[in-house]
Parts: sequence; structure tokens; C-alpha cells
Amino acid sequence: MANLNKVMLIGNLTRDPELRYLQSGTAVCDFGVAVNRTYRTSGGEQRDEVLFVDVTAWGRQAEVVSEFLQKGRPVFIEGRLKLDQWTSQDGQKRSKISVVMEGFQFLDSRGGGGEGGGARGGGSSQPRQTQQPKPSQQPRQPADDFDSGDDSIPF
Repeated sequence: MANLNKVMLIGNLTRDPELRYLQSGTAVCDFGVAVNRTYRTSGGEQRDEVLFVDVTAWGRQAEVVSEFLQKGRPVFIEGRLKLDQWTSQDGQKRSKISVVMEGFQFLDSRGGGGEGGGARGGGSSQPRQTQQPKPSQQPRQPADDFDSGDDSIPF
């Protein structure tokens, strides 16, 4: 039987990213994301539900996240779930599910000047700036006199 561990989240950062480097030189960045859900109860009352998710980014993506994201910024995260287990100082077993980021997309243009940027997998994680197409000098005229010679609809 096949297995799948894929997570896609859109939310806002709950804290500034914390970047650190392992002894091997690998960058690791931890941050939190709040994902909101609005729904109506059976009585018609609107309610909000917030889910707080811990996210870990690795390598170049960790450095980019640390440089360009801060608390409050919206982001799209792709990744996988990870279960962390440990024993607390008082001897109790603890566990936590977090997300290991495998890709992301900036969702606003604050500080970037463009539509944002992003990264997936091993691709470039530098924010990219998009240029808007330049409008043509002459406005387009509607093609009222177009005759394809075929009156049938192609679908």
C-alpha cells in the first residue's frame, strides 16, 4: 500500500524566524504559522478556529525565510509532517507534530517590490521579481468581422 505525507498550509507567521547553523554548516530555521478557519455552527453562529503550527526549514530555504519573512507575514508552506518525541525534565513522555518545509511561496509583496517569490525543493529560493507586461501603444479593436467559415462549436 502506498503512503503519502504531504502538508500544504497558508497562514501568517506567529513569530520571527530563528536561524541557526549546525556544526556541519547547515542552516536550520524554526518559525511558527497560524492557520485560520472560519465556519458556521448548526445554529448559524460564525466561529473562528486557529491552528498554530511549528515549521522547520533547512539549507538555503532556511536562510531565505530568515531574511525575508517576519512575524505577521502571510506565507504558503509545502512540507511533510514530523513527530518529535522526548522525555521532559519531570520524566513525562512528550510528543509534538511539526512540519518540515520542502517549499514555500511569499504571499505578499512587502519589502520585495514584486509579487513575491518562493522556492520548491532544490530550486532557487531567491525571491523573484515579476515584471508586468507593458501595454501596447494601440488599443486592441474587437474582431467583429471575424468569420471562421465554420459554424460548429469545437466542443
